[in-house]
Amino acid sequence: MSMPPSAVRRDVGTLWQSLSAAGSLTRRWLADPDTRVELGALARGSSLGTRLGRLRRRSVLIKTEEQLPAALALIELDGIARRIVLCTPDVASEHLRAVLANASIDAVVGEEQASALGKELFLTGDHLVACDPDRAASEDTEWVLLTSGTTGAPKLVRHDLATLRGPMVAGGALGEGAVWSTFYDMRRYGGLQIFLRAMLGGGSMVLSSAREPVGDFLARAGAHGVTHISGTPSHWRRALMSAATRKMAPNYVRLSGEIADQPILDHLRAAFPDADIAHAYASTEAGVAFDVRDGLAGFPASYLGRRGDVEMRVVDGSLRIKSGRNATTYLGDDPPFFDEDGFVDTGDMVELRAGRYYFVGRRGGIINIGGQKVYPEEIEAVINRHPAVRMSLVKARKNPITGAVVAADVVVKSEPPDAAVLKSEILGICRETLARHKVPAVIRFVPAIAVGAAGKLARSGA
Repeated sequence: MSMPPSAVRRDVGTLWQSLSAAGSLTRRWLADPDTRVELGALARGSSLGTRLGRLRRRSVLIKTEEQLPAALALIELDGIARRIVLCTPDVASEHLRAVLANASIDAVVGEEQASALGKELFLTGDHLVACDPDRAASEDTEWVLLTSGTTGAPKLVRHDLATLRGPMVAGGALGEGAVWSTFYDMRRYGGLQIFLRAMLGGGSMVLSSAREPVGDFLARAGAHGVTHISGTPSHWRRALMSAATRKMAPNYVRLSGEIADQPILDHLRAAFPDADIAHAYASTEAGVAFDVRDGLAGFPASYLGRRGDVEMRVVDGSLRIKSGRNATTYLGDDPPFFDEDGFVDTGDMVELRAGRYYFVGRRGGIINIGGQKVYPEEIEAVINRHPAVRMSLVKARKNPITGAVVAADVVVKSEPPDAAVLKSEILGICRETLARHKVPAVIRFVPAIAVGAAGKLARSGA
């Protein structure tokens, strides 16, 4: 399988070498809800103990319930393992066999229950075994991340430390001594980017946990003095519903993974008036393309063309990206995700308005209303403008006349004194802004909207 023109190998050393060089390890740490591990202890201990050396040149699946053991194993195995596959806990058991086969996995780092996978198991945890670990590099380790395909079966996306750290090299210093955190799981691309920013920039990190309520996570982040924090717009909409948000005072707030519309940017500015607010565009295949820090939704048209090591174009409304940050290929039988010129077709659709591009939705997420195509995200952005609305989810509802109509589930900030009046106001905003066929025929006020494991609105079945 051919490689994209942007896939150029750069020698950047290993994660352990980079981490050791990025500020004193004695003042840096990783923390989850139960444990805090001082990074300096890695110089004299290992989460894998004396068995670490047995993983040299092997293809290793990291599969743990919590993030902290996975983070420690990743630091230790880069430069030792031939391939590392980061597996999130939500991967269905029926898909794991395909992952094991496509990635030629011959060892698993995880807890006892991972023995059911039938590979040699190396137990790990959130504690370090005192030893003299040999982390001398011998491999240009391949990092493999999982991303769901249209069938739900995960695709295996190939990166290495060079492609993953590209945005950080381009962005300059990251702030030694910063305390980073994210709602993301660090085994997903968005979370891994924040983890690397912390590790390569000389900072520490507060890891989230799927078993931890949002309010508890926010309070813990505040108690640890988090200075930099990221999440999807859906993460942030849910966070802003919690009073625990006021327990944090970050210097930097970042959004990615979904469309950052103007209301969520304005809400975050109001919640964190002294913080830099940025929304970034990234995908597992394309890498990080850019971030926007002017407080406005969308991005300037001047971003197209080449900016630094990133080149972007729009083809048939879809954003395409080429850079040294792109992944190389999929593992397995999936076709390449880049075109003949080496551009990754993101499938994210944009429209140009007054010198600025705005994201309108996913090419594959269109709903059909009376034979006309509608992007749900476009309607949600309009509904979210109402000051009483926290978040919304738009979907199609079957209709015997038109085939389908637009329906919207809406979460409000507080119980409206008159639901009928609020519904009328929301419809008024929609009628002023949207074409007639895009205006919701049904608006339902709901207490919550489901958010998937990746922090995005759960649209399946919509």
